[in-house]
Amino acid sequence: MPSYTVTVATGSQWFAGTDDYIYLSLVGSAGCSEKHLLDKPFYNDFERGAVDSYDVTVDEELGEIQLVKIEKRKYWLHDDWYLKYITLKTPSGDYMEFPCYRWITGNGEIVLRDGRAKLARDDQIHILKQHRRKELETRQKQHRWMEWNPGFPLSIDAKCHKDLPRDIQFDSEKGVDFVLNYSKAMENLFINRFMHMFQSSWSDFADFEKIFVKISNTISERVMNHWQEDLMFGYQFLNGCNPVLIRRCTKLPEKLPVTTEMVECSLERQLTLEQEIEQGNIFIVDFELLDGIDANKTDPCTLQFLAAPICLLYKNLANKIVPIAIQLNQVPGEENPIFLPSDAKYDWLLAKIWVRSSDFHVHQTITHLLRTHLVSEVFGIAMYRQLPAVHPIFKLLVAHVRFTIAINTKAREQLICEYGLFDKANATGGGGHVQMVQKAMQDLTYPSLCFPEAIKARGMDSTEDIPYYFYRDDGLLVWEAIKTFTAEVVGIYYESDQVVVEDQELQDFVRDVYVYGMRGRKASGFPKSIKTREQLCEYLTVVIFTASAQHAAVNFGQYDWCSWIPNAPPTMRAPPPTAKGVVTVEQIVDMLPDRGRSCWHLGAVWALSQFQENELFLGMYPEEHFIEKPVKEAMARFRKNLNAIVSVIAERNKNKKLPYYYMSPDRIPNSVAI
Repeated sequence: MPSYTVTVATGSQWFAGTDDYIYLSLVGSAGCSEKHLLDKPFYNDFERGAVDSYDVTVDEELGEIQLVKIEKRKYWLHDDWYLKYITLKTPSGDYMEFPCYRWITGNGEIVLRDGRAKLARDDQIHILKQHRRKELETRQKQHRWMEWNPGFPLSIDAKCHKDLPRDIQFDSEKGVDFVLNYSKAMENLFINRFMHMFQSSWSDFADFEKIFVKISNTISERVMNHWQEDLMFGYQFLNGCNPVLIRRCTKLPEKLPVTTEMVECSLERQLTLEQEIEQGNIFIVDFELLDGIDANKTDPCTLQFLAAPICLLYKNLANKIVPIAIQLNQVPGEENPIFLPSDAKYDWLLAKIWVRSSDFHVHQTITHLLRTHLVSEVFGIAMYRQLPAVHPIFKLLVAHVRFTIAINTKAREQLICEYGLFDKANATGGGGHVQMVQKAMQDLTYPSLCFPEAIKARGMDSTEDIPYYFYRDDGLLVWEAIKTFTAEVVGIYYESDQVVVEDQELQDFVRDVYVYGMRGRKASGFPKSIKTREQLCEYLTVVIFTASAQHAAVNFGQYDWCSWIPNAPPTMRAPPPTAKGVVTVEQIVDMLPDRGRSCWHLGAVWALSQFQENELFLGMYPEEHFIEKPVKEAMARFRKNLNAIVSVIAERNKNKKLPYYYMSPDRIPNSVAI
């Protein structure tokens, strides 16, 4: 009688093992086997991290094995089980791999296909077509779209983390409990004694050091020592944690009536302001998005304020970017003066603090939340709904949406919800952050997620003109490495553009993103369908780059740049000044966040800047969804390219007082998971 050797691998994460009864059936082209209990006498099967082998004898020849069916039945208490993969040695000596990487819950069952990636057109056998269809029907019932707030990209239909399908939940919910993590961060930073001291002001700038953890020779310490300098202020627009706003100024906007006379002491080339603009030496950052946004009113004891500044910057003879004019609101007028470096010290300092605070708000809510977290969730939901596990694009993308839906659900549950943690310390809490996302959706376009295009659109692409823009330099290297990799994978499975056009599952995935994620907005520029292999490569590069490199660039520098509170105030407790020459240093300190808000802010930026336990970095694919040699070779080349980029960045950073490493592939997690 034919005998098969079945090898079963259990996951190594917490609680992955099971004591339940596990049954296996084989479905072949010539027949189906009986249900076999996988059990060895006097042996604890399916322990966490175990790889167990069993001999399964069948009554008759089954032909080519098409499916493996696994059933789990309760032994004592319901016991979830994480199955990594099954391998099969057939009676003829062939090996077959059946990747799973999923949880089986309750009295559950799972039907697996072998690991070779297949497009729908490759499946001619009825049972395989049916399996493909059923899997998507089940997933579409589990992964439903929901509108969390009007005008937002749609998100997963789940009120809390435990409502999510088990496969997309965190292994341990405790690890991503924001309340717990922020409190723990404050404890680790020894600042929890201040966390309830709302309305209590600091006495001076130096007083902020009481909650500042001095770590020698780090960026955060350098920020603390140099935050008042114009060079440090300008540098952050290039390489801080929000390096996406600065653009070359080609024409001075009418709403910013700056003249040559105002700024001539800052211009180093003996040219007029207009000539400097023509030569490409003037840059602008406009926080127009914040105009009309409601400030946080959740605490009746503390008034909080927002501004919508416009900041003009100049590339000096040393090719460094420095600020030369700041207007704190959008409409020019007597009560909205243009602040200049030649003004009194504290007038100019306060204007810069307002810009830094505004930058913090746009960074948190738009650059970080909307343009990495929410966008990646859209890609993830669409993938689960429209691509079966056997599809090559599912296999390619699944590592890059790992835990993204879970972290966003947790954020909606604890962080950005009404009365959530975001309200505690941020001037845009209490609903302002929601208004910001609704406004920013108008600028969320497909070209703005294509890294090289986004850089070019802001006039920031010339390495000769703007030599110290490391975010751009490193981002382009990583973008090209990802694009080369996706092109190789696409080339393996799509031999022509026609195959792309005819792949209905792929087209449904792209359409889901457009219709539900981008709310069917034509102006978003998101494709409704994909027509060519080249277009598909770019689309996949956008998905992977956004989830990995872009998120890393705007997330993991938060403690570095935002932990010194005066450099990134999450709230301001007095309105922007309407005249020059009246502000004192004491008033500035009183405007900055109180002790309680400072602590919550610090806990947040610390927690958000930490890597996950067992973090998987770009190019790491420990879950072997692909089993084919050509793809594994492409992955190896991808890793080699990424390692070369790590070396280039390390070499450049040598002896730098302000190294830039957020886009170094060894520090880029595969997915948005924190």
